[in-house]
Amino acid sequence: MYSFMGGGLFCAGVGNILLIVSTATDYWMQYRQSSNYMHQGLWRYCKPGKCFPHNESIAHLDATRALMILSLLACFIGIIIGIMAFIHYSSFDRFDKTFAAGILFFISCFLVFLAMAVYTGVTINYYGKRYGNWRFSWSYIIGWVSVVLTFFSGIFYLCAYRMHECPRSANSH
Repeated sequence: MYSFMGGGLFCAGVGNILLIVSTATDYWMQYRQSSNYMHQGLWRYCKPGKCFPHNESIAHLDATRALMILSLLACFIGIIIGIMAFIHYSSFDRFDKTFAAGILFFISCFLVFLAMAVYTGVTINYYGKRYGNWRFSWSYIIGWVSVVLTFFSGIFYLCAYRMHECPRSANSH
């Protein structure tokens, strides 16, 4: 049980760090415009030598930002609850922290997956038709890696929950 929880905490910790890096950096996409390479993130876009904030409210960026921040919060709270389950902190006896941490990691995974899907769909439809020379960059890729890590942290914690619950339910019959 502890090996699953340790693996889940490791995946969640790394996933949360990658979520922070992905959300904060400006390399979600790179494109070429008038012989210069430019890049943009969720918060600003950069031309050679200078970066500018996104002035207008672009719906897909607003949605992606909100979903990424909610995913960060769910993952962070899941890590706190996961640590409490790992050290047997018992302030809530009827509250199974292992199960709750696993569910929070799955919620975080779903939210970041949704954010990445929104960004991907709009970017491909918009930039794919207007610019010939563009590509997703490393911040975007890190976002997808965090989807996988938060998913596996949820799997690990639910496996730990099942290992903890099976002996308990067998003794009750």
